[in-house]
Amino acid sequence: MEEKLSSFAKSLTPSPIQQLSYLAQRCNAINLAEGFPDFPAPSHIKNAAVSAINSDFNQSRHVQEICDYVAKNVKDKHGLDIDPMTDIVICCGQTEAFAAAMFALIDRGDEVIVLDPSYETYESSISVAGGVPNDSPHNPTGKVFGVDELDIIAEACQKWDCLAVTDEVYEYITYDNERHISLASLPGMQERTIITSSMSKTYCVTGWRIGWAIAPACIADAVRNVHIRLTDSAPAPFQEAAVVALQSPPQYYESLRAIDFVEELIKQAGVVAVPGCGFFHTKRPPDGYQRRYIRFAFCKSSQTLIVARRRISELLNLAGHLKLFHSENDPDS
Repeated sequence: MEEKLSSFAKSLTPSPIQQLSYLAQRCNAINLAEGFPDFPAPSHIKNAAVSAINSDFNQSRHVQEICDYVAKNVKDKHGLDIDPMTDIVICCGQTEAFAAAMFALIDRGDEVIVLDPSYETYESSISVAGGVPNDSPHNPTGKVFGVDELDIIAEACQKWDCLAVTDEVYEYITYDNERHISLASLPGMQERTIITSSMSKTYCVTGWRIGWAIAPACIADAVRNVHIRLTDSAPAPFQEAAVVALQSPPQYYESLRAIDFVEELIKQAGVVAVPGCGFFHTKRPPDGYQRRYIRFAFCKSSQTLIVARRRISELLNLAGHLKLFHSENDPDS
């Protein structure tokens, strides 16, 4: 029956992130591979979801208050004036928001610029594109783009009349006093930028699938139309809980700051990472630079990171190298 599959389906390969997470579950390993926080979601947010379910808010619906509070938070954090009635679309997570934005903007034959490495779903969402997907804090590397770097992107967008689509799901999870700056906040960029984000990382609810796209009204309207035809509605009770989450005090956001090789790391150390080659999409030789990288997700509790560090440290030899593939005859093993 394989001949019945579309060429697009045949081009897709299994997600290395998902495969390694499944292996982590089987091996009872500490999972630093997949970008989900392992500390519990705040109780008042979970209680809001339970209350919504018990109140029978279980049918498809649009909860306008999400848009109202997203607009307020974007104004407070980035100084952007967003019309919550026209400029925000609630989607099933950032992934759908990004995909809907691509479907709303791209015609076959348009050119796309994608930062490499990039999150694995971008390439599958973009067959051909005319936007500039900018990813800050960068997913998967965690790089936070400084204003000088964003200025270069903004200048290019304005010079070449391009749109930018940003992934800002990690905006509150930055370290070393780095501060997230939205590309849309730079002069001349609000009307050229589609921001995509979600509740997932900030509120530890990656499985709730509540996200949004922020864009100029005409683009937001197109994204909304695509969203409705793709999924119709984000999960209704979790939308109600999102209203509560988005009213979290500043102190909450401050608190968030506090493959062969990888398979062996899982089996021997009980710690999971993602091979960097899963995020690079340029065609390179099999022994290219991509194989030199792995990614750990640090949006975990301090206790989890301490245990992970201890487990990895136990596999170091006298030279400070991991013993995963060293011979038993290696004097440093």
